[in-house]
Parts: sequence; C-alpha cells; structure tokens
Amino acid sequence: MALEHGDLSRLLETAIVAARLAGQHAMEQMNFVKATVKNGLELVTQADAECQQIIIDIIKEAYPDHGFIAEEGNQGKIYKQLPRGDEAIWWVIDPIDGTNNFAHKMLFFTVSIAVMYQGEPIVGAIFEPATDSMFAAVKGEEAQLNGRRITASDDIMDKFSSVGLDSHLTDDGMPKWLCEIMRRTRFRNIGSTALQYAYVAKGSLIGTIASCPKLWDIAAGVVIAEAAGAIVSDWQGKKIFPIELDKYESEPFHTIMASKKVHAEIIELMK
Repeated sequence: MALEHGDLSRLLETAIVAARLAGQHAMEQMNFVKATVKNGLELVTQADAECQQIIIDIIKEAYPDHGFIAEEGNQGKIYKQLPRGDEAIWWVIDPIDGTNNFAHKMLFFTVSIAVMYQGEPIVGAIFEPATDSMFAAVKGEEAQLNGRRITASDDIMDKFSSVGLDSHLTDDGMPKWLCEIMRRTRFRNIGSTALQYAYVAKGSLIGTIASCPKLWDIAAGVVIAEAAGAIVSDWQGKKIFPIELDKYESEPFHTIMASKKVHAEIIELMK
C-alpha cells in the first residue's frame, strides 16, 4: 500500500489535534500532579496516563485499525497494540516528554506523536504547551512551527552555538569528546529529548546527543528535524531506521541529531 499526500496530511491533522488537546490537559493538571517512581529509574504522574488516553481515543476515532506504541502501559511496561487489517501503520506516542520537568512544575515538556510505516517515521507532531508551539512535518516535505517553515541552523560549532546534551550521557565518567563539546559550545540540557530535537529543527541548537532515548522520545523529532534539513544517526553515523515495530520492546537508542554543517564534526569528535 502506498500512502498518498492526502493520507499523510490527514494523519498529521489528527496528530496535531491530539497533541494539542493532551498538552492543554497537562497544563491544567500541572499544579496538582503527584509523581511516583517507575521501574526504579524515572518519574511518572497521573497526567501521563490521562494525556496518553486522550491521544489514543482521538486517534482511534479516525483510525481504529492502526497500531500503537506508547510509553505508559500497565505495571511500568509499554502500551502496545498491533495494527489490524492491511495497513501496518503505527502511532508512537509520548504523552509527556520531560516528565521530570513536569513533575517539578518546570515548563520544559512536550507531547510527542509520530506515525510510522514500514519501520520509518513518516509524520511527526511535537507540541510545547507552555509556549503554544506546534512543530510538525510529513516525511519529504518542509518542517513547520505554527504553520511557518523552519530550517536547521547553518552555524558552525563555536562559543556562540549550542549543542543539546543528555542528562546521563555516560555511566563511566566524562569522555574526552563530551568535555570538548562542553568546552567549545554553550551546551544545553532542556530535559526533553523531543523538545531538543524540535529546537535542532528550528535552528536554536546546532545538534543534540542522546544516550538512551526510547522510540517515543525520538520518532516525531526525527521526521521534523530531517524535514528541516538536519541529519539523524546513531553514534557511529549509521541510520537508525527502519526498525521492526512488532518486535520493539522499549530498547534505547544512541542518537545524534545535528545540522548538515556539524553532524560529521560531532561524529569525528566522538571516535
């Protein structure tokens, strides 16, 4: 089955509506959240599950036979529903990316929704509720922020540019490449992988490096950033997609997303 332009546009419209409604709900709940520890590793709030259900309900109204991979399942596991019928289309959902920020009433969080087909992200929407910013793209077309085109940065890596870094990039000390990036740039950690991907897409960051994001953290951002002219790879410079979605069980990725001007330079630094 080949997806036409109209199909992709309708998928994106559904993602945008779902992301906005979930983000609005998250903002309403922010001052009342109670966080618990999930799997001994990360925080989760009741708003995560509520926002995820809002998203899934909206999508199922339009696409009842599509599959789902989402962060919040039962007993700390992922939510996964295989697609039915002939259309092997998956929705990949992070209802609140940046839950640690959200749980501490910091506004740097997003709702991230992607559509994947044949193992590749093809539609992405990332909504930043605090600023009412909707990043969106369809594979092969331009990336947009609130309906206006955005492009990745053309800046070089220097003391005026910023690279997004993960909270826990390594488990065994500070590697030389990390120290070098921190020395040469105004490095940033926003606390939301999806938001840092979106900021690469709009040119605010020249790149971002993550050591353990899950599929729902990166899928939408990959579509948007690549549409904006950025390059996405693993730490060795190899492609991340396609992947087998029916076998995916929350395995982490090592990712680099950067503008075309600095991607190769970051790869070289990390060797």
